[in-house]
Amino acid sequence: MPLHPTTLEAITRTFDSLDYAALGAIYCHEGGDAFWEERRGPCQELGIRLAEILRGRLRPNGRSLYVGAGVAEIPVLAMETMELQRTAEAYNLRADEVTLLNAACAGLPLEFQSKDAREARGTFDHLWIVSVLNDPECFPELGGLSSGRANPVTFDPASFTIERQAVLALAAGCLEKLTRPGLVTTSVEEIPWITDWCEHQGLACAVEDEDHPTAIVADPICFIRIGETPR
Repeated sequence: MPLHPTTLEAITRTFDSLDYAALGAIYCHEGGDAFWEERRGPCQELGIRLAEILRGRLRPNGRSLYVGAGVAEIPVLAMETMELQRTAEAYNLRADEVTLLNAACAGLPLEFQSKDAREARGTFDHLWIVSVLNDPECFPELGGLSSGRANPVTFDPASFTIERQAVLALAAGCLEKLTRPGLVTTSVEEIPWITDWCEHQGLACAVEDEDHPTAIVADPICFIRIGETPR
């Protein structure tokens, strides 16, 4: 079922209000204007499609934790808060982007926070963590290895080891806030971090067979259901 017209209008209004020139400097080292000229439409359209898919997997009045949320997450955040009356806490460490996002989202029942998502209080029945655990800017060696772009000549094993420990801690710090059963939305590349955590916690997890395209990064999105049954 399509999103409610009021939600679609709010999403369109928000995308129209974004400062793409400023966002271009945040998302790209160069060519930011061309990047958003190409990605703006698909980002909105694919985000709406993903919101429609996710809506059927979430219960009303629940709580979602969004890690590294940005422009691509606006449609799903709007759906959760406007149609399911859910609480969605969106975290993003880039303070300049958070300022731009909150300015564009004025009037929507959501607010981006420039903090570490592990500082979020309470528990959540849905965790959104997409292109965070393999972020090449934060974790260059690990991100390159995850995407298959690692250079065997220049690859730094010592840096990778440090990055790996940081990602394990980040994944654990967010996943431990998830109720059981719970839902995780993540990228296909990040599946191993989720399943590894479940393995160590003795929790069953099921990765849905179908994945879904995204506009910002090439790595598609998938859903993982985490339960309480010991393995």
